[in-house]
Amino acid sequence: MHVLLIEDDVLLGQAIETALRRWGHTLLWMRDGQSGLSAAHAGGVDIVLLDLGLPGVGGLQVLKALREKSAAVPVLVITARDGLTDRIAGLDAGADDYLGKPFNLDELAARMRALHRRSLGQPKNLLVAGAITIDPAAMHVSFDDRPVELSHREFILLRALAERAGRAVSREALMRALYGVEAGAESNTLEVHIHSLRRKLSAEVIRTVRGFGYLLVGDKTQ
Repeated sequence: MHVLLIEDDVLLGQAIETALRRWGHTLLWMRDGQSGLSAAHAGGVDIVLLDLGLPGVGGLQVLKALREKSAAVPVLVITARDGLTDRIAGLDAGADDYLGKPFNLDELAARMRALHRRSLGQPKNLLVAGAITIDPAAMHVSFDDRPVELSHREFILLRALAERAGRAVSREALMRALYGVEAGAESNTLEVHIHSLRRKLSAEVIRTVRGFGYLLVGDKTQ
């Protein structure tokens, strides 16, 4: 997942950033409401982690502005304001879930997975694209019912393609999934990983969309 974190607490933000990268996600971290809202409107994120107590534009204002533009991205509110009235206000403003501070990072991961599955229309924690089955939580991949050993980067790349199976994914989106916005990876690294995936899976599974990116063949079904 490509995650947008809108949080002004530096220590908490660093802890979340470390955990997300360990779990194989990429992160865009904004420390105030206005920049967070601008990043959310720009699109390209799979989930938003939103604090309510933000400087400048508050979290509830960010949430309402997002929903006014019909942004469908899942929003998980993470805040110390965990009273019943605050939870109701957040949910009524358009939050998909609510997690009070302090929280366990494993619970954060589970709630993120649940929201992402829901946004993809998946009742189970699996991605299935044709002969490929991916268990994101266990980081396990099988092809034609046989296990496939992938590197960490290969797994992230395959998951990014599988989440959009049957649709072309731009080269820029795949590079962002692999390295995040700050990375300065060499221009041919994506092609190297694609070549390796084709060798381990099948040459026909990933198609090149010339001038744009790549497409993983197969429908996402359960």
